[in-house]
Amino acid sequence: MLTAQAYHSHAHGQPADAVTLSYEDRFLRRKVLMLDSGAPLLVDLAQTTSLDHGGVLVRSDGTEVRIIAAPEDLFEISGEDLTRIAWHIGNRHTPCQIEANRLLIRRDKVMADMLTKIGATTRPVVERFSPEGGAYGHGRTHGHSHD
Repeated sequence: MLTAQAYHSHAHGQPADAVTLSYEDRFLRRKVLMLDSGAPLLVDLAQTTSLDHGGVLVRSDGTEVRIIAAPEDLFEISGEDLTRIAWHIGNRHTPCQIEANRLLIRRDKVMADMLTKIGATTRPVVERFSPEGGAYGHGRTHGHSHD
C-alpha cells in the first residue's frame, strides 16, 4: 500500500487517482482511505490538515491523488441581509460556505429555525461543501487559540 505524507492545495500535474470525501472526512492526519479506483492509501501527515476540494495528496512514489469534496445534505441560506445572517451563523461556530448571493451550512433544523426567525430563507440542497477556514490559520482550527 502506498503512503501519502504530503498535501498541496493544488495539483502539479495530472493526478493519478482521486478520493471523494465529505467535509468531516477531509480533516485528518493519519488514516487509510479508499481511493475512487478502489485502491487503499495510507495518509500519514505530520499534523492534522484540512484537505480542500481540488487539493492533492502526494504519494510515496511521487504521484498525486486529487481531493474531491463529496456532495452533502446542506441548507442554502438567502435573505436581504446576508451579512447579519452570516454573523449569526458564525456566532454559533457553524461551518459556513460564503458566496456572493447565498450561504451554505450543513442541514440542522435548529439552525434553520433560528435563521428563519431573523429573516433568512432556507432551502435544502445537495452540493459540495467547502466552508471558510479559521481566521487564525489556514483551514480548520481546533479551538479559539490565537497563537
